[in-house]
Amino acid sequence: MPKTPETDLIKTLEDVLELERNALVQGDLDRLHHTAPEKEKLIGAINDLGVFDSDELIRLQKKVERNQELLNSAAEGIRAVANRMAELRRVRQEFSTYGADGQRSEFAVRHQAKLEKRA
Repeated sequence: MPKTPETDLIKTLEDVLELERNALVQGDLDRLHHTAPEKEKLIGAINDLGVFDSDELIRLQKKVERNQELLNSAAEGIRAVANRMAELRRVRQEFSTYGADGQRSEFAVRHQAKLEKRA
């Protein structure tokens, strides 16, 4: 493949996408934060070239879609953890039961039970 500005940009973007993929697979969100600006800059530069139909761009699009699926999965996982943590906090703060009539009753849980020591 001849070396052109387009191929250099595509190769660099492929490298960034691979770094992004590795960060997603390893759960390294900090590294993701650092790859995003470079990825945006490279995609903008490729768009400015005006080349929209090439095998390299098709390959690149597949990698972008793969990473987007990984990003969506990571976001779903983070939301699930946040929901679970909120539920655990709620459980520690209140106790719920259902009566014979099917109505829910909630009782506040004391935060710190104190024991009184008598001599």
